[in-house]
Amino acid sequence: MGPEGMRVAIVGAGIAGLTAAIALREIGADCHVYERATHLREIGAGIQLSPNGTRILHRLGLAEPLARVATRPRAVEVRRWDDDSLIGRTPLGEPCEELYGAPYYVLRRADLHQTLLERLPQGIVHLGLKCTRVDVDRERPRVDFANGHTVEADLVLAADGIRSSVRSQLLGDEPRFSGISVYRGVVPSHLVDHDPEGPRVLIRTGPGRHAVAYPVDNGRLVSFVATTPDRGEWREESWTAEGDPVDLLSHYEGWAPPLRALFEAAESVTRWALYDRPSVQGWTTPNLALVGDAAHPMLPFGAQGASQAVEDVAALAACLDQVSPDDLPKALQRYETVRRERTRTVQSFVQKNERDHHADDGREQIDRDRRALDEWSLEGRGWLFGYHAEKEAVE
Repeated sequence: MGPEGMRVAIVGAGIAGLTAAIALREIGADCHVYERATHLREIGAGIQLSPNGTRILHRLGLAEPLARVATRPRAVEVRRWDDDSLIGRTPLGEPCEELYGAPYYVLRRADLHQTLLERLPQGIVHLGLKCTRVDVDRERPRVDFANGHTVEADLVLAADGIRSSVRSQLLGDEPRFSGISVYRGVVPSHLVDHDPEGPRVLIRTGPGRHAVAYPVDNGRLVSFVATTPDRGEWREESWTAEGDPVDLLSHYEGWAPPLRALFEAAESVTRWALYDRPSVQGWTTPNLALVGDAAHPMLPFGAQGASQAVEDVAALAACLDQVSPDDLPKALQRYETVRRERTRTVQSFVQKNERDHHADDGREQIDRDRRALDEWSLEGRGWLFGYHAEKEAVE
C-alpha cells in the first residue's frame, strides 16, 4: 500500500509546489520540482499562516525553522477606517495555540519560501524549465518543457499558480480580473508606531477599500497591503510592478492617522492587479492533479491562500497513502472531492469578507459591526482554524 517509489513531477516551485515535495517525500514518493524561473529570488511582502496550515507545516518538521523567522501576533483586529475604533477582534497567541494546537504566524513570503526550500535535499528543484504541455493520454504522463526537455512520471502535480499553463490545458479557462488592485509595501518598524500593544494584524475597513498591516522580519519591518477599486486602468499582475506612494495616499484621504502615517513612511510600493478563476470541477485526471492557486485561486481577503495550498498537499498525501499505486485515479478523485468542498467554503468566506471590508457607512456597515464580535471571536474561527485536512481526507 502507499506511494513508495512513485515518481512525481511537480510543476512550479512556489509554496504549494515545495510543500508538496516535502509532504510526498515523507510518504515515500520520489518527487522532483520543475520551475520556469532561472533563479529563485525574494518576492512579495508579508504572508499570514493560520493554525489549519501551520499545524501541517509543524508535522512536516518545520516548527523550529518557522519559529526563527515568523512572528506570533497577539490578535487580529478589525478597525473602522476613520477613527480607528475597534469593530472585531480574534485573540491569537497562547489562547489560539491551546485551542487549535498550532500558532498563527505572520512572516515575509520570502522567508517562508526559503524555509521550505531548505527542507528539501539538493537536486530536487530544477530551474529554468518552463512547462509547455502535459500529455496525460499515456500510461505514464509526460511533461514537455520549452527547451525541449521532457520528463515522465507516475503522477504530475500542477502547482504553477493562478496562471497555470497546466490548468489552461486541462480546463480551458483563463484568469479573470476582479476590478481591484492592491498596493504592497514594507516600512522599517522604528519609523511608525504600529504595535505599541504588541504585534497584531490590523485590518482597517472602509467604503470601497481596506488595508491590512502586520510586523514581519522578527518585528523589524511592517508589511502592508491596501486595496483600491480599479475600472481596468491597472491590469499588471506582478510582485515587482512599481506603484506610486502619492497615488496610494490619495486613495486613503481622511483615513485614520496611524494608517496614513504608515503609508507616508513607505519610500516605495508595488502595485498588483487581483485576478481569480471560477470554482470548477475537473482538478484531476487519473494521473494529474492541480494544487494551490492552480486549483482554486482566491482573492486575498481571508489570508488563506497559503494555508489552503498546504491543506491541499496534506489531503493529497493522505489520500495517496491510503491506496496502492494501481488505485491512483481513485486517490486523486477522493482528493478533489474533499478539497473542492472545503475550498468552496473558504472562497465563500473570502467573498463575504470582501463585502464586509468594503461596506459603505450605513445599514450594511451597522449590520456588519453587530455581527463582528461573534464572527471574529477565537471560537468563531473554529471551522477554519480547527480543520484537519488529513483527517477529513481519510474519513
